[in-house]
Amino acid sequence: MGKVLAESEAMGKVVAAELLGTFWLVFGGCGSAVLAAAFPGVGIGLLGVSLAFGLTVLTMAYTIGHISGCHLNPAVSIGLAVAGRFKPGHVLPYIAAQVAGAVLAAGVLYVIASGQPGFSLSGGLASNGFAEHSPGGYSLAAGITSEVVLTMMFLFIILGSTDDRAPRGFAPLAIGLGLTLIHLIGIPVTNLSVNPARSTGPAVFVGGWAVAQLWMFWVAPIAGAVLGALAYAAVGSTATEAEPGLRPAPVDAVKS
Repeated sequence: MGKVLAESEAMGKVVAAELLGTFWLVFGGCGSAVLAAAFPGVGIGLLGVSLAFGLTVLTMAYTIGHISGCHLNPAVSIGLAVAGRFKPGHVLPYIAAQVAGAVLAAGVLYVIASGQPGFSLSGGLASNGFAEHSPGGYSLAAGITSEVVLTMMFLFIILGSTDDRAPRGFAPLAIGLGLTLIHLIGIPVTNLSVNPARSTGPAVFVGGWAVAQLWMFWVAPIAGAVLGALAYAAVGSTATEAEPGLRPAPVDAVKS
């Protein structure tokens, strides 16, 4: 009985870390887009928003990576499970915490943003979309392709940088900068998701078209994550032994 309670308490702390971490990702990333991207005279623009998303993951990876693995993303949790890096039985509690954190963050962002005269949810609250709701007017096919490919590469970066053979302590940098680059590529196409929770948070408050198009931002990132896991399995697990001194020694890394 004591062991069960201890395990339950430990899982509670883990999912709480995921909730808070995902809150920070959505509040920091979407908040920068809604509040700061087009601020008169000093707006941070696409580059600033991309960096903000990367910084949220970078900071949380160092903060909660040792607690929960810092997934912050249902697609990442599923991809890690497919790769054998995460217990399948923990996927659903992680996803529930991630979605809850994202919705909470979007709610706080809405409260702040609506305090400005003239604010309207017609601006989207940084929701993801395709076709007429794509920032660049990109089609559904373009949106699916970009979300699948960019999520695949994100998982590939995560799996490689957290491999025991990778240099110690640099995984958060690689993952955070990888997410920044991914946003630089994908924001014009779909406002970039690669994260079903990040898409769900704002969509809950925007409703209408954002909810109607939400399916794509679950299906495409999850498919991309599975492909990323399979790609790294094909590359990373078949490497032959390098000559002494040519491969970093096994090290600890931020992972589940």
